[in-house]
Amino acid sequence: MSFISRILNKNFFIRLRSWEYWPFWVVQFPLLLYWLWLSIRSRSLLFFSASNPSIVMGGMLGESKYGVLKRVPPQLIPRTIFVEKPLTADQVVLLLKKNELDFPLIFKPDIGERGFMVKRIFSVSDVAKYVKEIKGSFLIQELIDLPVECGVFYTRFPDQPQGKVTSLVFKEMLSVTGDGHSTVQQLILNYERAKLQWERLRLSHDHALEKVLPTGDSLELNSIGNHCLGTKFLNGNEYINDELSTVIDSICKQIGGYYFGRIDLRCASLEDLHKGNVKIMEVNGCGAEPGHIYQPGFSLLAAYGVLFGHWKNIFLISEQNKKLGHTYPSLMEGVRIFKEFRRAMS
Repeated sequence: MSFISRILNKNFFIRLRSWEYWPFWVVQFPLLLYWLWLSIRSRSLLFFSASNPSIVMGGMLGESKYGVLKRVPPQLIPRTIFVEKPLTADQVVLLLKKNELDFPLIFKPDIGERGFMVKRIFSVSDVAKYVKEIKGSFLIQELIDLPVECGVFYTRFPDQPQGKVTSLVFKEMLSVTGDGHSTVQQLILNYERAKLQWERLRLSHDHALEKVLPTGDSLELNSIGNHCLGTKFLNGNEYINDELSTVIDSICKQIGGYYFGRIDLRCASLEDLHKGNVKIMEVNGCGAEPGHIYQPGFSLLAAYGVLFGHWKNIFLISEQNKKLGHTYPSLMEGVRIFKEFRRAMS
């Protein structure tokens, strides 16, 4: 590798070349100014809370994942246990046995975002480690090992009888493929998306770093479908149609008071997705983003077009709900919820 190539392969330049890796606040700054303008128009900094009246702060922050998930028709969600701290690891293991849940499982905080503390748990020792690290209440979910994982963004205006799907993103888990002579460590460091996750991966895969993968064999490095953890997001908007919008609209109306957000789910195929044969892992409110903008190569200008439209819809839905009697919370209430959220994320 030449000197110039080595320089360009540094993490700083990898991130610089693609805006999907830029710091969150850098990308969001123009949207912050737009939010301030919309706040002036609505006379409330927290107008977005009315976009989903049934969810705390509309799902921008501080909402209970379990509280929202319970509103989904039970046949559409994985078996889920709410664990309220403090519980010991032994108590959690007994809870698993009582509910007949077997490893592997998904553990995630009840309040959190961007993949924070979402982990796949394989053993009793993993349970002990997680319970030691997690500060607040958390969820335990059965693992839904269906091949298609995606995020479906839903939008419905209160004055309209039916909502529609406005974004569809498919998730490709972070993995490397063997060439018959490179070690796992070499494969990671030679793949830009994995290289950016090196500090985390060298700890989670320390047992396999010197292993040589046979040609064509793949190793999944991360099983959690979050962009911040290296998952590749792929634009699936070409698969949005009336059938998909109708089935997602039917599900979302059963949640109640839900007009705007992203549903993260798994299914066996595209056909099953369009028929509503899905398992919903999480329901996100107005704090979620239309994930298709993070497909590699999606331009920043096009992404801003989507995101400004996203905030415009939040404003319009919130204003319509306000006319229907849903009030905006006070600033003091917002500060209280924000403090609780920060404690949960610490």
